[in-house]
Amino acid sequence: MRLIALLLAVFPLAVQAQQDSRLQSLQTGDASRGWEAVGRLNMQGVGFCTATLISDTLVLTAAHCLFDRRTGVRLPEDRLEFLAGWRTGRAEAIRGIRRSSIWPQFDFAAGAELGNVPADIALLELDRPVRTTAILPFRVADRGVETGDSVAVISYARNRAEAPSIQESCHVVEQRHDGITVFSCDIDYGASGSPVFIVEAGEPRIVSVISARVESSDRPLSLGMVFGERVRQLADQLSPGAGAAGAPVRPGQQGARDSARFVRP
Repeated sequence: MRLIALLLAVFPLAVQAQQDSRLQSLQTGDASRGWEAVGRLNMQGVGFCTATLISDTLVLTAAHCLFDRRTGVRLPEDRLEFLAGWRTGRAEAIRGIRRSSIWPQFDFAAGAELGNVPADIALLELDRPVRTTAILPFRVADRGVETGDSVAVISYARNRAEAPSIQESCHVVEQRHDGITVFSCDIDYGASGSPVFIVEAGEPRIVSVISARVESSDRPLSLGMVFGERVRQLADQLSPGAGAAGAPVRPGQQGARDSARFVRP
């Protein structure tokens, strides 16, 4: 997780009065049901991030998760591993990474600069598809968010690396014109790449991923990006014509989504 030091005055406190829920650990099978497509992305010798299946072969995360933060060198795919639904020592599926694609404007050398956040997005192609009814990929939302909207975040992080945690309700503090979304969501190291969900067409869909945490704040503030067409374009780079970000929900997927805990906006 990158820290971005900013003056708090940069962000309005318009949603300060809205109540955010607390983090809840998804340590049991019942608690995590419906969220198995969210997993841990292990970077050998570096650490881990959070990532999410958006098709049976594509995983969405933050671009800076693909770099060694000590050397600035992009990690080779054979040092990356996705653990879908990782919980208390086991995963629903474990896959290696065949290829990866990051947004061209992302500049790891620029560090935690605010202008880097909108480009901090990456797609990974798995070495083998995940095809099981126990893991159902999430769609990317067709719409964006507005200031005051309620969202949810699922993440792995420091001191909670062995099971995901969900914050069922946090809020959009500001939707900025530069493509940065400011959330009141509680995140920590390891939460980079965590999916941010809204409810659309009756199901949770991904509207952003976590890029960084704001350091100079007395309350949780985290940063994500507006997707626009970026997820689709990254998917096209990995698999031309696949259109994975907008793939139809497979039969039976809606039933699993109904069992997932989620506070609707």
